Amino acid sequence: MTKAIPIVKESAVTFVYLLFAFLIFGLFLSINGTNPLLIYENMFGSTISDSYGLGQVIVKTSPLLMIAVATCISAKAGLVNVGGEGQFVLGAMFSTMAAVFLVPNASGFIGKIVMAAFGMLGGAIWSGIAGVMKVKAGMNETLTTVIMNYIAFDIVAYFVYGTLKDPESFNWPQSPKISRQLELLEIAPGVSVAIIVALLTAVITWYVIKKSAKGFTLRVIGGNTAAAKHAGIDVDRIQIQAMLISGALSGFAGMLEIAGVEGRLRTTTGTNYGYFGFLAAWMAWNNPLLAILTAFVIGFLSVAGGVLEISSGLPSSCTKILMAIILLAILWKGKSK
Repeated sequence: MTKAIPIVKESAVTFVYLLFAFLIFGLFLSINGTNPLLIYENMFGSTISDSYGLGQVIVKTSPLLMIAVATCISAKAGLVNVGGEGQFVLGAMFSTMAAVFLVPNASGFIGKIVMAAFGMLGGAIWSGIAGVMKVKAGMNETLTTVIMNYIAFDIVAYFVYGTLKDPESFNWPQSPKISRQLELLEIAPGVSVAIIVALLTAVITWYVIKKSAKGFTLRVIGGNTAAAKHAGIDVDRIQIQAMLISGALSGFAGMLEIAGVEGRLRTTTGTNYGYFGFLAAWMAWNNPLLAILTAFVIGFLSVAGGVLEISSGLPSSCTKILMAIILLAILWKGKSK
């Protein structure tokens, strides 16, 4: 009975609150003259019970989970890192540059390692800047990381319209396609090994945070920064390290997106992934294991939103309303503990 029970119980309680959120949204649909049971049947039938739809949910879940785990690491160090999106797209850009300019003809194994290293470097540089501004200048990391998201997309646009632009793209803002050997292995049609990497990352991160001395130090800092400083812990150094690791994971997620899904960099690469990944982390109360469930739920909603729009006649923005209701339900779950 043991230590696995709390996680199982936590997941079960979270699932109950998710059902409650769907019930509330069902009432919203009913008020608008729509049959919620029919809508939910279409949503689940076109995604979870359909092999293609389920594959698309998994594809969406992979980057969301990676960014959620990255957000959890920052949060455990007492930081609110909302910059997963900027770190993701910088990682995607760095890894694409590596694929296009450095290792276009390298073997798949070497090329993917180089891409991953550059992706993690891009994300870590971007998060590291925010970390230094927090520690050295006392700037609010929530504001700086949000602002840096917009800057990151501008940087990507600059290179996609310039140095990285594909000369054969007929003026479309996109990079050349990466070499075939640099693409990730598929474990199912359209589904790459990125989901396995994301799941392993979540499990390993949870174990390190929960069981290791470093993880204990992180939790002490996140619980009471002032007390941690009083105890002699070098809070500034550890917070910068946490931001670097967080950014590296988000940048790695960007590399996985390029090598496993898109195959090239676009100005739209990674749009909304960072914010939804942050939402998944908050819904999981910064628990990397629980984030597996919340990232999957958001991935499901992202794919099912189109079904909702078609089958109900309601705008696709209704998906965001459902996400908001789910977030409020999960936050209420935390309040009621």
